[in-house]
Amino acid sequence: MGSYTHLDLDERRKLYQLTSAGRSPRHAAAELGRHPSTIYRELKRNHQFDEEPMFRGNFPLTAHSMAAERRLRGAKISRYPALASYVVDRLEAAWSPEQIAGYLRHRTAGPLRVSHKTIYQFVCGRDGQAAKLARLLPTGRRKRRRRYARKPRGLNIPPAHTIAARPPDVAERADFGHWEGDLIAFKLHHGKANLTSLVERRSRYTVLTPNSSRHSAGIMEGTERHLGTLPPSLRRTITLDRGTEFAGYGRLGESLGMTAYFCQPSAP
Repeated sequence: MGSYTHLDLDERRKLYQLTSAGRSPRHAAAELGRHPSTIYRELKRNHQFDEEPMFRGNFPLTAHSMAAERRLRGAKISRYPALASYVVDRLEAAWSPEQIAGYLRHRTAGPLRVSHKTIYQFVCGRDGQAAKLARLLPTGRRKRRRRYARKPRGLNIPPAHTIAARPPDVAERADFGHWEGDLIAFKLHHGKANLTSLVERRSRYTVLTPNSSRHSAGIMEGTERHLGTLPPSLRRTITLDRGTEFAGYGRLGESLGMTAYFCQPSAP
C-alpha cells in the first residue's frame, strides 16, 4: 500500500467542481484517482462552517489554507529548538502533554505556548518517532475502534446529569474547579490495571490515579480520595464519559458535593 499524500490545490479545485455538480465522494475519488477515505477525510477536515449557508463548503483555497495551517501546527515544536528541548525534558521527567501545555500557558507567551494536541502531534510526528518519544508518554494512546466494530455498552444517564444540563460557563473554562475524568486502559498483557485521568479544565492540571481493575467501586473511591483533598471551590463539577466504570458517580455528590455530567454517547 502506498503512503498517504495530501491533496494539492488542483485536486481540491477539481473536487469542488465535482461536489458542486452533485457528484458523490466515491465518484470524486474515482475521478481523482484517490481512495474514497481520502476524499471523505478531506471533506470533513477542511469544511468551512458559517452561519450563512452560501458561505459553507469545501472551497479550494480555504481548504488548502486550512490543511497547510494544520501541518504547521504539528511542526511548530520542531521549528523552535528551545521549545523542543523543553518538551522532551519534561516528558523524560514523566510529565504528561496536558501538564506541559498547562505550565507553558501560564508561564510563557508567544510561540512558546502550545496545546497538548500539538505536543502529541510532535511526539507522533517524524522527529518524535525518530527520537522514540512515544515511550515517554505516561500511557500509550488509545487504539481506535474499527469503523464497524460493536460499540461498548454505556450508562443510561438521567437528563439532569447529561452534558446538555451542564452550566454553559463550564465550557468557557473561566473558573477553577471543573474537572474532566476518563479511563486510560492498557494493552491486555498488562492485565486489568488502568489509570483514571482527572484534568482540571482551566489549569489543565492533571492527576493520574492507578487502578487494579475496571470495577466502578474502586475507580470512584480513588477519584473521591484525590479530589477530596481539595477545597470545595476547586472541586465543583466533573464531566465523564459513559463507561460503566463511572457508574458510581453518585458518591462524588454525596461526599464531595460535586455534580457529575456525562458526555454524549458518540463523544470520544
